[in-house]
Amino acid sequence: MSKEKILSIALTIAVFVFTIYLGFSNYQEKKQLKKDKAELFGKIEQLEQNIAKNNQIIADNEQSKRELENQSLERQERINEQLKNNDCANQFVPVSISSSLYNRAKGLRQSTDTSQSIK
Repeated sequence: MSKEKILSIALTIAVFVFTIYLGFSNYQEKKQLKKDKAELFGKIEQLEQNIAKNNQIIADNEQSKRELENQSLERQERINEQLKNNDCANQFVPVSISSSLYNRAKGLRQSTDTSQSIK
């Protein structure tokens, strides 16, 4: 056989081996991509479930907050009604006591305000 024929056969074999290598490499990469895709979809599904749970918790908290506010308003109305005919209701309240009550109510109000923490 001539040198050219041997070189041609060697080149053909090299191209064939290189094609098989590329095909196998492509197959392995495709297989890994499918695995990664399935894993990512699983993580996305888990995150969506967490979001749904968190949204339910937020909705429940908002409902509880509204109920507590309504109860507070009802109690305040009852207190106001009871104080209507009470002589001490028109008496001066010392500043230290009124400030303390105001700050306590303000603190309670802020601790239930979820609108600022949700962004």
